[in-house]
Amino acid sequence: YFLFNTILSHSSLFICYCRVFSVINSHIHTSSGLASKDHYKVLVLGGGSGGIAMAARMKRKVGAKNVAIVEPSEVHYYQPIWTLVGAGSKSVASSGRPTASVIPSGVTWVTSKVAEFDPENNTVHTDSGKKISYDYLIVALGLELHYEKIKGLPEGFEHPKIGSNYSVKTVEKTWNALKNFKEGNALFTFPNTPIKCAGAPQKIMYLSDAFLRKTGKRSKANIIYNTSLPVLFGVKKYADALWEIVKKRDLNVNLRHNLIEVRADKQEAVFENLDKPGETEVYKYEMIHVTPPMGPPAVLKGSSLEDEAGWLNVNKSTLQHKTYANVFGIGDCTNLPTSKTAAAVAAQSAVLDRTVSRILKKQTPDKTYDGYTSCPLVTSYNTVILAEFDYDGQPLETFPVDQSKESRVMYHMKADVMPHLYWHGLLKGLWGGPGPYRTIMHMGMK
Repeated sequence: YFLFNTILSHSSLFICYCRVFSVINSHIHTSSGLASKDHYKVLVLGGGSGGIAMAARMKRKVGAKNVAIVEPSEVHYYQPIWTLVGAGSKSVASSGRPTASVIPSGVTWVTSKVAEFDPENNTVHTDSGKKISYDYLIVALGLELHYEKIKGLPEGFEHPKIGSNYSVKTVEKTWNALKNFKEGNALFTFPNTPIKCAGAPQKIMYLSDAFLRKTGKRSKANIIYNTSLPVLFGVKKYADALWEIVKKRDLNVNLRHNLIEVRADKQEAVFENLDKPGETEVYKYEMIHVTPPMGPPAVLKGSSLEDEAGWLNVNKSTLQHKTYANVFGIGDCTNLPTSKTAAAVAAQSAVLDRTVSRILKKQTPDKTYDGYTSCPLVTSYNTVILAEFDYDGQPLETFPVDQSKESRVMYHMKADVMPHLYWHGLLKGLWGGPGPYRTIMHMGMK
C-alpha cells in the first residue's frame, strides 16, 4: 500500500502539472475546414492513443503549425475501461471524450480517412480527395475488427444474450446479457487472429464469475472459455497463476477452439477444433461474449508499407519503417512482436520520440524498444494480476513484489489511476511508460 500511495501521490502531482501545462498552451486547434496548407513537416495518421500521443510530442519538437493529424472519428475512447463497462462497474459515457478535446492545441485536424499511401512521393491521399505531403510520416492507424468473419455476425447482436467488449456499439450488450443471466452456459471466446489486449477475453469471464457468485446464480452457470490459442496466457508465470484461478473457481477452458458461427436466434455457437480440421462442436448458451477476429488496416493492403501479413513493417527496436527512413509506426497497426495494448503504446511513444528526434538531427536512432507491454488481468471486481513483460515473454515488472498474485492495489491502479495517466499523461505526450519508476523500484536492476 505504501508503494501504491507513493505512485498515486506522484500521479496526482503529475496530473496537476499536465493540467497547468494544458492551460498555459491552450488555444483552438485548426480543423480541416480551416486548414490553409497541404504540406506538413510531420503528418500523423490516426487519432487513437498512439496518434494523439505522438502529435503532442511532435508539436513540442517542430511546432503546432507544422503538425497535422488525420482522423475521421468525432469521439475518442479510452478502450481499456470497456472491460469494466461490460461488467457493469463503469459507464460507457465515462470512456469517451470529443476528439477535438484531445487533439493538441494548434495542430491541424484533418477529419477524413486515409485512402492511399504514396511514400515514394511523400504524400497521402484522403477519402475526401485531399492530397497531403509530408517530410515525416507517423502511422498510428490501429487495427480493424472483423465481426463479419464469424457467420451470423454482426447481425446477431440484434438479439439479446450476446455482447462484445471490443466495440462501443456492443459493450453495453455484454452487461445486459450478464445481469439478465438465468441458467445455462456462459461462453467466452478468443479468435484465431492477433488481437488487441489479449487478456480482455478472459477478464470478462472472471468478472462474470464474480458477478454470478455475488447474485447467487453461480451454481446455475456453466462458465466456458473457448480459445483458439494453445495456452491460457502467453507468459508462463502469469498463465500458471491464471490456471490456479480457473481450477479454484470451476471454470472450463478449452484450448484450440475457434468460434466460426453464432446462431443468435437459437442461442447456439459453433466452434472448430483447430487441432482436428473439419471437426466442429455446437454449444448452447444463455450468454456469450464474442471477441472478434482482427486484422491490419485495410488501407495498408497493397501498399509498399505493409509486411507479408498486412501490418506496417517497422524495425522492432526503433519503430522506423524498414524501407522508408522518414516513415514510422506505433501501436496496433505495426508488426511489432508484442501484445497490442495501450501500455505498449506508452512505452513505444517514448522510444519513437527519441528516434524521430535523432532523425531530425540527421543522427542514427540510439534508443531501443524492448517490447514492453502490460496487461492488467482483472480477476474480480477488486483484484488484478498485473502482467508486464517484454518481447521475449519475460516478466518486466514495475513493482518489487510478485505481480502474478491477485492484488487489490493493482485493481485500483487499473480502475482509477491508469485512466488519469491516459487522459492527462499519455495523450499529452508526457507519459512514456513506467520504465523510470521500475528502475527506481528495483534499485537499478532489471
